[in-house]
Amino acid sequence: MKLLVAVDLSPSTETVIAQARAIARALAAKVWLLHVADPEPTFVGYDVGPQYERDAVAEKFRQEHTEIQSIANDMRAQGLDTTALLVQGTTIETILQEAAKLDVDIIVAGSHGKGAVHRLLVGSVSEGLLQHTDRPILIIPTHARG
Repeated sequence: MKLLVAVDLSPSTETVIAQARAIARALAAKVWLLHVADPEPTFVGYDVGPQYERDAVAEKFRQEHTEIQSIANDMRAQGLDTTALLVQGTTIETILQEAAKLDVDIIVAGSHGKGAVHRLLVGSVSEGLLQHTDRPILIIPTHARG
């Protein structure tokens, strides 16, 4: 069994990881943790844009890389076969591309439970995944229930 666990490194990541950890243990699954970094802004190319902008983007990537590696290290320390991936791109498309490339059996992602206006203006990653793949997807609710 192969799982692709998409995390956004927000506080809700803990909830998604806890569920993914339980599933991976139960199924003796290989886990790929995926964080999709923002696509490169047009002003941050090799020969354009101020240096401070390039430095800020590079620092953000370093922080995200460190965080995703730390989560993977914790899971490996618990005996789970885990690989961390930090891939730059648009979220839904990148998750689906990595799922296809790795030929995973299940995609695991969280849902923040944002309202209808937010979904209308920004969209929902979980809804986008469900609409664009035939792979099984497990959506973990991470919002407070009330």
